[in-house]
Amino acid sequence: MKTLLADDHPLMREGVRQVLSQLDPPVEIIDAHDYPSLFAQTALHPDLDLAVVDLNMPGFVGTQGIAQYRNRFPDIPLVVLSASEATQDIRGALEAGALGYIPKAATTAMMLAALRQVLAGDIYVPACLGDPASGLFSAAPASFEALQDSGLTARQLDVARLLAQGCANKAIGGMLSMSENTVKVHIAAIFRALGVTNRTEAVLEIQRLMQKN
Repeated sequence: MKTLLADDHPLMREGVRQVLSQLDPPVEIIDAHDYPSLFAQTALHPDLDLAVVDLNMPGFVGTQGIAQYRNRFPDIPLVVLSASEATQDIRGALEAGALGYIPKAATTAMMLAALRQVLAGDIYVPACLGDPASGLFSAAPASFEALQDSGLTARQLDVARLLAQGCANKAIGGMLSMSENTVKVHIAAIFRALGVTNRTEAVLEIQRLMQKN
């Protein structure tokens, strides 16, 4: 599988490259550091399977570059990777033709799940980004009911649902009307109940439990 990775920060590209290397089948990665090189590399590699693109890079402002790319290369799936969690940026990227929007704060497990979802033909947007009433986000799947057997309380199940969707503690607290400290307490309890030690392991275990439903 051939993937174009575009980000103007070399360190970020290196980190994402490590994530992409975990995809199956093995990934050949083409680098770009701004929108001009993104367009040039895509023209040189018309057989690309995926483009992972930073929203804000030299060459275009905001979602203009995404729209231009989709106009020129409509057959190449594009996923936005951005530090922005603003609803207007998410909506703008999707309206410009992006098939996924991944926050840079996402865990490795969350990013891999998002990319696999897009490669399978779906659109990916974490439900915690923006206003759920905006229509951009789907409701939590009923399969989260499988977590009830793990001994989590109803409130911990709410936190686990958002945790599995890649939400940061601040976003979880805002959506559930609780302080970040309370969120941390619930997450610690979730870790103990699931027998894990970090967020990535928690997401993977939650996904495993959901698949058993």
